[in-house]
Amino acid sequence: MTNGTPGTRTESLENRRKRLIFRSWHRGMREMDLLIGSFADAHVPDFDHEQLDRYEALLELSDPDLYNWYAGREPLPAEHDNDVMRLLIQFRYTPRMGS
Repeated sequence: MTNGTPGTRTESLENRRKRLIFRSWHRGMREMDLLIGSFADAHVPDFDHEQLDRYEALLELSDPDLYNWYAGREPLPAEHDNDVMRLLIQFRYTPRMGS
């Protein structure tokens, strides 16, 4: 296990996944915390480095844009159409007990 700058190949895959899952649960908008956090719990542990790169870029997008694309209120721009975004759009949030 190596230490390094977050998001680089020197950061361990396990640490990067943990960091991105944490960020997913702490976006700021409660609804998006629940949606993105649940999605991250379900998918991030299986993502490879390249998928983690695309997921990290997704986390930089605004909550309103992500929600509108997820809900089908706006078309997904071509520059954000990738395997990770399609997984998010297909994901169905199921409340956990206590959420």
